[in-house]
Amino acid sequence: MRGPEIATTKRARRLRQSDNDAEGALWLELRDRRLNGHKFVRQFPIGRECQLVVEIDGSQHANNSYDQIRDHFMVSNHWSVLRFWNVDVLKDREAVLETILAAIEGRLERHIETHDLRFFAAKGYGETCP
Repeated sequence: MRGPEIATTKRARRLRQSDNDAEGALWLELRDRRLNGHKFVRQFPIGRECQLVVEIDGSQHANNSYDQIRDHFMVSNHWSVLRFWNVDVLKDREAVLETILAAIEGRLERHIETHDLRFFAAKGYGETCP
């Protein structure tokens, strides 16, 4: 087994320490298997079991070409991507949590793009997690 990539690990640590209010609020709901026993890891180098990336975005991410490239990269590497706006996490956390559960359980359509939610399913979506 190869060791960790130092630069990637340092970046993940830095991101964990600098999350915004919405990320912090959502993390309180997801940590310690609080959402139906599912394990979530915050800001980590890719390589986990459910293969769902949850992104919490601010307005600077609207129509961001870099995010589109990242989404394509993650989906092509078998990671489904679910994006919420910061304001939705802060104002309607229960709906956000229910949507995350729906994604984990394979209940979402494979491709969703609305003004407040984006979801891109990877190949094998719905088969990875129980």
